[in-house]
Amino acid sequence: MISADMEGATGVTWTDDVVPGTEQWQRFRRLFTGDVNAVIAGLADGGATDILVNEAHSSQRNVLLEDLDPRAHMLTGRHKPLSMMEGIDTGVDGVVFLGYHAGAGCDGVLSHTYLPNQITGVWLDGVPASEGRLNAALAAEYGVPVLLVSGDDKTCDDAHDYAPDAEVVAVKQCVSRYAAVCLPPSRTAADLTAAATTSMRHAGRGNPTTTAHHIDVEFDASHLAQAAAVIPTVEQTGVRTVGFDADTMTDAMKAFKIVTAIADGAVQGKYG
Repeated sequence: MISADMEGATGVTWTDDVVPGTEQWQRFRRLFTGDVNAVIAGLADGGATDILVNEAHSSQRNVLLEDLDPRAHMLTGRHKPLSMMEGIDTGVDGVVFLGYHAGAGCDGVLSHTYLPNQITGVWLDGVPASEGRLNAALAAEYGVPVLLVSGDDKTCDDAHDYAPDAEVVAVKQCVSRYAAVCLPPSRTAADLTAAATTSMRHAGRGNPTTTAHHIDVEFDASHLAQAAAVIPTVEQTGVRTVGFDADTMTDAMKAFKIVTAIADGAVQGKYG
């Protein structure tokens, strides 16, 4: 399975590159699809016989189906119970985090966790958590190893901590939130294919790990924490923070989705 996000794709450096409907987005859809196809080729070379691409960015309608490598099939569109990780519970033998990015409050190109800028920090069981860390914990619940992570160099540094056995590919070097030293698609494609092929040596389901978890979320404004705290089981723990417990990571991620949706709905124009 490939969980395909877009902020960490080849060449992406700023907002318009990933916002559906912009001219830049149309351009980077092609580069994004190229990254996906490069990984599909590598997984197939490594022995994969059934490859699911789960679109994981924004509208989740970004990869160009007409250009997709025919050795894969694609899950596209919203809304999905497990969002970025829909399909992880279908018996897959490994997951690739393609086009990922650093977490909220961290240095990295377009770094964030679920919401573009309203969240300033997320912690999973007390540890700062990117989308990658959250999704890796969910994969572990189904015994699925993280095979490969791609994005900028900050994303790869993060992955070394939460998925130490995974292959990593830095398609760009972070200069700032909106700037990076980028490799051209011909080079990133070769790197992604080679890493995906190598990563297949780690494929194969292990023992599922189901444990209770605690998630804390820090927002950039107090009214967002107040809005999220109306959700049963979610407690406002500070002026701008909420926290909640869940018996499983699946439940934790579903609750996190609700928290972010409620907070996003409470944002009002330029004042947030």
